[in-house]
Amino acid sequence: MAADDGDYHGNFGALLEFKISPIQHLYFRISIMLPANSHNFSPEFHKSNKPKTLNFFKSTLNSIQAYFSLHPRFWLFITFLLIQALVIFIARTPPPSLPAEYTSISASENHFHPQTTIVCNNTQLESEKKPLSDTEECGTGKIYVYDLPSMFNKDLVLANCTDLNPWNWECGIVPNHGYGSAATELTGILPGTLSSSWYRTNQFSLEPIFHNRMLHHKCRTLEPESATAFYIPFYAGLAVGKFLWGNDTSKRDWHCRMMIQWVKKQKSWQRSNGSDHFMAVGRITWDFRRLTDPGKLWGSSFLNMPEMQQVTRFTIEKAPGDYYDVSVPYPTGFHPKTEKHLHEWQNFVRYYNRTSLFTFIGAKREIKDDFRGLLLNYCYNESDSCRVVDCGVAQCSTDSSVIHKALLGSDFCLQPRGDSFTRRSVFDCLVAGSVPVFFWKRTAYDQYEWFLPSDPKSYSVFIDHKDVRNGTSIKEVLMRYSKQEIRRKRENLIETIPRIIYAKPNKGLGSFRDAFDIAVDEVLRRIKLEKEWADFVE
Repeated sequence: MAADDGDYHGNFGALLEFKISPIQHLYFRISIMLPANSHNFSPEFHKSNKPKTLNFFKSTLNSIQAYFSLHPRFWLFITFLLIQALVIFIARTPPPSLPAEYTSISASENHFHPQTTIVCNNTQLESEKKPLSDTEECGTGKIYVYDLPSMFNKDLVLANCTDLNPWNWECGIVPNHGYGSAATELTGILPGTLSSSWYRTNQFSLEPIFHNRMLHHKCRTLEPESATAFYIPFYAGLAVGKFLWGNDTSKRDWHCRMMIQWVKKQKSWQRSNGSDHFMAVGRITWDFRRLTDPGKLWGSSFLNMPEMQQVTRFTIEKAPGDYYDVSVPYPTGFHPKTEKHLHEWQNFVRYYNRTSLFTFIGAKREIKDDFRGLLLNYCYNESDSCRVVDCGVAQCSTDSSVIHKALLGSDFCLQPRGDSFTRRSVFDCLVAGSVPVFFWKRTAYDQYEWFLPSDPKSYSVFIDHKDVRNGTSIKEVLMRYSKQEIRRKRENLIETIPRIIYAKPNKGLGSFRDAFDIAVDEVLRRIKLEKEWADFVE
């Protein structure tokens, strides 16, 4: 369950074409419309016999122009304020939560608190007591889910696979619409009914989980004419994953090309060229960005195809700088059925007796200067402080109990990069209330802006991997944190748990918004804003 995705692609971030968002486009349009010499608006200033009032006014404007010339930052600041006001006016609602490239709104200000009920002087506001009408609940619009031919989703899932299999990554995706079979091995370490919320969930099961939830979404419409956004339930990760380790790149692209041909025939696509379409992609973005260089043979070219350039895609790891890539949490094994189960889990991790300072879960890789191997050896040498789960020996893929025992029993969990920027273990760590220790800044910090607290220091620790290689003691760094500081970080993690899990009920967890709810709500809001802007400029 803690296995990582493949790192066969190198750093493609710098090679990606940077995309301009509608907000950036708005900034550019307004900037070019502003006159360079604002004091020359009126021809009255060019008359030879100017009244004193006009001379005074001209003198004042000349002074202002000189000030702007000497202080260009002030002019940029004023322009920025005007742009913000115009955007807010267009949207007629508070600005949406956009990726970090385009906004500085913190997650804690918008979605950090797990309960949406507003309390004032211990009295629930009357407006919150009233059930929302269909119009109020779907204020950002409705979603139409395409009924794709089964060859693009259901037929891609293995029919005869009932449990996780360390030699077949597709196993575990079939049961329970992607949630997997029950994690019965956790019954002995979790009290009461808590183990019933845990499943053997495959880390690549995002596509069937989203598909199932979208079919039951409160804002789903069966009439495409009334939809604001369109969901494409294509299991691209399963389609491509079957052929990743073969040499035939055409097979990796075949389902992708066929799906695009199908969707291009739909009237809704033809109206927008895909700009109001979105989908879930169950693998990291790099598995779908094969380059044309003959040496770059890994993955599919799906996301490089022209038709996909305006389609928003949820992926477990995005390409930095790509506006249409939205990173969402890896699926963990925790899928609570009710709000009560969620509360029980939060209290369980809050008060669990943690006897180890830190833990590391992973396996050595046969590569030069393997950092995970370094951490593994370090933990073996610090056995009085570190709990080791060597996945080269333990059955991490089929027995989640070995993972969760270590995470629940440790204050901190070491999280190096996976074979790509991130790995599933980060979210296993967060759900268990163990404080993650990162060694690269280009990791979860710039991937999951909609889901994790905006201040990395509030929930994690950073130790540069170069310092560790040069002899910095991880143990000594972590021992500097007081029990109060650790407790504060853990509390932030506990409040974040609802935002990084995928609930079991088809309609979510009521007053809590889980990762699915946040992802869909924010993309709907973004698509609505873009459509309103397009209508405004026409």
